[in-house]
Amino acid sequence: MDSMLKDKVILITGGTGSFGKKCVEIILKDHRPKKIIIFSRDELKQFDMAQVFPTEKYPVRFFLGDVRDKDRLKWAFQDVDFVIHAAAMKQVPASEYNPTESIKTNIIGSENVVSMAAECGVKKVIALSTDKAVNPINLYGATKLCAEKLFIAANAFVGRKKCMFSVVRYGNVAGSRGSVIPFFLKKKKEGLLPVTHPEMTRFWITLSHGVDFVLKSLEMMTGGETFVPKIPSMSIMDLAGFIAPGCPTKIVGIRQGEKIHETLISRDEARNTLESEDYYLIKSDNQFFKSSIDENNFKFVVPDFEYTSNTNHEWVTKEQVEKMIAPFMEEA
Repeated sequence: MDSMLKDKVILITGGTGSFGKKCVEIILKDHRPKKIIIFSRDELKQFDMAQVFPTEKYPVRFFLGDVRDKDRLKWAFQDVDFVIHAAAMKQVPASEYNPTESIKTNIIGSENVVSMAAECGVKKVIALSTDKAVNPINLYGATKLCAEKLFIAANAFVGRKKCMFSVVRYGNVAGSRGSVIPFFLKKKKEGLLPVTHPEMTRFWITLSHGVDFVLKSLEMMTGGETFVPKIPSMSIMDLAGFIAPGCPTKIVGIRQGEKIHETLISRDEARNTLESEDYYLIKSDNQFFKSSIDENNFKFVVPDFEYTSNTNHEWVTKEQVEKMIAPFMEEA
């Protein structure tokens, strides 16, 4: 069966990031698009990415712009079928220190994407979110919660315009920029691993799994859904032991805005949460629209269900960590 993306135009905001590069690679390999547009604000990153995906060989185009700029988005969204909204300020300490900048990109930028996608007739828009948006204690999580709300609520006000908006929410991406894995590999060479808290746990997902899940969700979405993959957890001490067995660790304390454990689905969301074999789907409780996704393929979770990194049933294995760090070992 042909892919929904075949012969379609896909735009990725923040497309020069770790997710965007892997997404372009997978779409080109498996889906035969008409065109992929990379929308981002860093000309050097676009230049570097163009060396990997030269425009004379691939249907990839590069569009300089910022999601804060509504007019630029309007130009970029012309004749676009699908938008994957990955642009964000995502470093927790940077957002704490520069709150206004984080709000402008993560909230106002998301609002601009919603408005211009609806105005330009984009068919489907899906936004990338994070476990930090659930019961947030840092500004990054709070801005992503706002972005989620903007995307879900957008389905109510687009009215007869056939534009759909949904969200994908997942945990830490193994090996992405700013990830603890390359940090630990660097510190391993120095002979000491700094650990924030010995009980800390996190959800983990590989970049390929994240991209595949976003593309699957883009195909399934009918507007208003939040998709959450079933992914493993890992304790920070296990990760340290897998990466650098025998290497001493030093407890340095939790950073500003960090939790010991993360949550992907809160207990309050359980009443609207459906479960399938490999993911959860949180239905919107907005009174003005309803998701039209077929619920026969799902079952409701129990009323007191919550999906937290410390009570997860699946945990990352040593073999999985070895696969995660292999690309970094090759670069070293």
